[in-house]
Amino acid sequence: MGTTTNRNIAGVLICDFEHLVRRDVGLVGGKNSSLGEMISTLTSQGIAVPPGFATTSHAYWYFIDANGIREKIGTLIAEWQAGHESLAETGREVRRLFLRGSWPADVAAAIITAYQKLSAKTGIENLRVAVRSSATAEDLPDASFAGQLESYLNISGEGKLLDACRRCYASLFTDRAISYRQAKGFDHMSIALSVGVQRMVRSDAGGSGVMFSVDTESGFDKIVLINAAWGLGENIVQGTVNPDEYQVFKPLLGDASLVPIIQKKRGDKAIKMILGRGHHGPTCNVPTSKAERAAFVLSDEEILQLSRWACIVERHYGCAMDMEWAKDGITGELFIVQARPETVHSRQDSAILKTYNVQKKGRALATGLSIGDAAVAGHVCLIEDPKDIDKFIDGSILVTGATDPDWVPIMKRAAAIITDHGGRTSHAAIVSRELGVPAVIGTGNATYVLHTDQEVTVSCAEGDVGFVYEGISDITTTTVDLTGLPAVRTNIMLNLANPAAAYRWWRLPADGIGLARMEFVVTNAIQVHPMALIHFDHLKDAKAQQEIARLTVGYPHKPDYFVDKLSHGLAALCATFYPKPTIIRLSDFKTNEYAGLIGGAEFEPLEENPMLGFRGASRYYSPRYREGFALECRAIKQLREVIGFTNAVVMVPFCRTVGEAKRVLDVMAEDGLRRGKDGLKVYVMCEIPSNVILAEQFTEHFDGFSIGSNDLTQLTLGVDRDSGELAELFDEQDEAVKWMIARVIAVARQRGCKIGICGQAPSDHPEFARFLVEAGIDSISVSPDSFLAVKRHVVDGEKA
Repeated sequence: MGTTTNRNIAGVLICDFEHLVRRDVGLVGGKNSSLGEMISTLTSQGIAVPPGFATTSHAYWYFIDANGIREKIGTLIAEWQAGHESLAETGREVRRLFLRGSWPADVAAAIITAYQKLSAKTGIENLRVAVRSSATAEDLPDASFAGQLESYLNISGEGKLLDACRRCYASLFTDRAISYRQAKGFDHMSIALSVGVQRMVRSDAGGSGVMFSVDTESGFDKIVLINAAWGLGENIVQGTVNPDEYQVFKPLLGDASLVPIIQKKRGDKAIKMILGRGHHGPTCNVPTSKAERAAFVLSDEEILQLSRWACIVERHYGCAMDMEWAKDGITGELFIVQARPETVHSRQDSAILKTYNVQKKGRALATGLSIGDAAVAGHVCLIEDPKDIDKFIDGSILVTGATDPDWVPIMKRAAAIITDHGGRTSHAAIVSRELGVPAVIGTGNATYVLHTDQEVTVSCAEGDVGFVYEGISDITTTTVDLTGLPAVRTNIMLNLANPAAAYRWWRLPADGIGLARMEFVVTNAIQVHPMALIHFDHLKDAKAQQEIARLTVGYPHKPDYFVDKLSHGLAALCATFYPKPTIIRLSDFKTNEYAGLIGGAEFEPLEENPMLGFRGASRYYSPRYREGFALECRAIKQLREVIGFTNAVVMVPFCRTVGEAKRVLDVMAEDGLRRGKDGLKVYVMCEIPSNVILAEQFTEHFDGFSIGSNDLTQLTLGVDRDSGELAELFDEQDEAVKWMIARVIAVARQRGCKIGICGQAPSDHPEFARFLVEAGIDSISVSPDSFLAVKRHVVDGEKA
């Protein structure tokens, strides 16, 4: 049993939250002791927690013994464990014992007195309260008890409060709670239940959600993840609503001049839970308005405030935290209403990296949020109604609308889980993570497009989007021990393009990102040609105009959509290895690729050979694209100056002449990106023979080179890199290509200019990596799956 400073708690029936600390778990359970801890220690740091009180474990055992039900409960549980009774019958009988029990007079008086004091403190008679269960074995590092016990919202009046407290006691023996304890090895008769009674935050008129101080999928510890929905928070936890999702970068939160929000993803938030009226009961769900669905629940200022609170809570507890928050729609105030240790990544070995690769993918049947990073293939078992749970086939892939704690017994027997509804903090997501079962959550249509016995592959190995593919794909796994990797002089960096997958690699000891391809963010996160956004009102393609209008809801000025989406996408890349550099290559689409973006066909010329045409630097100062390039510059400026990622380095691709270099730098300066200002470094791709031949002159205008070995090979040997007929001639290790590379490395070192390579050759050929090291290259940037192999090649090269 926990003890509290300067207080004798023996026999205490009720404790105000302000008198509790986290070591009082044995007295009031994990949930209530944590609330007390925050109120008693963190409110001085600005964190707001609604006041309340808790019944103690003494009150629980007093209730049991006063009603003479201790032995009866033990006997019923023993009968079930012996196989003489079903779980459903046992749970029903135990709960009936509680619900028929009478409150001992002094316990009832203590609860009523505490409730009256709480009402008086707020100045509201018969104050509306939230009544929550808190078990003495809850919120442990290896067991979250997520959703196992009941909560009752919008309770008002002494009689209803006592009834809600009794029902909380009974919920310690719901079928799901009994089976969960049994699976975790807890003694049913040694766990007590405390009831937390907390002032009700009017989030029915505002919003609420869940917040983690760590990325829930990758364990990346520099991120705060926030989910938000309108109304009371039960819908997010139950997974019946697809919420907003925000990501915030913790290391930059200390600078009040920055807005380090990395991602803002709007959920559809189709329903909200509000306080019930009349015959509707304490709460009920209603549809949200179109305006609510189109809007974000939280402002940027509120997102940052919650994130700062998350950092304070995490620092105080000394571990990653899982928190619930609520916004009072009447007063506009924000509150933390629960905090508990995060239970998944805290138990993982950070030195072991396991990756999955899915090959021979079938057609994508559904997509949603990926939970975990694994991939599995198998047969679908579609169950839409909880009453059909017993039809589940062990080892199959569970497909359903949403899950609640009643589904846990079959979730642990599933190879993977797919749901129509829910966010990253829904019940299905939390339990899937804890069980180590990959899940694709919030597909919207899985129960419609999938059927029982269908063969599918579930992939959560491709970033934050999870895929359900038709058929059985080939899945390979790689496990790497990151301990004891040798130090090398040459920097080993990563080529990353997909912000959604970047956090998967944060544990790799990389020296930064050597190539971040802007066009990947444009294709996947933006999808629209920048010039089509600038000239939206004059587009000739009505269909494109309609699609752009749909994508840019909430952006009255369409170009702002491009700037926001691009800066946030690049921010996720910059965050992964911050403060190490992230080298961002400005857009390098060919004209045919630009034309494939929504609205792009109206702005791109037709070219015979786009590979050697209107691409790279030549676009940036051209009247055809000058306005579009200004948006790219605005996004980089927002990334560095507003979000705060000054580790972003800009790189100019396909810069043919020194004169072109000057023109591009002048245009960038006009748009607020002046080389050297606020530490901005500008690199150039070395991928054209002229970049090598005039390397000394290029060093006068750029801070570094990055060798693009594909284009340099193509243009040195005169071989189309996409030609199947000439494939045998395309060789990055040809002596002419190696001469080019050695020459530019020598010039760069002589002129004190950084030089690296971001091509595939070092990954494929160990001898090429050794050649680069011997030539004196500063950095080698490779795909993540090649990182360790290339590092070994570099070790060999440096030894030689």
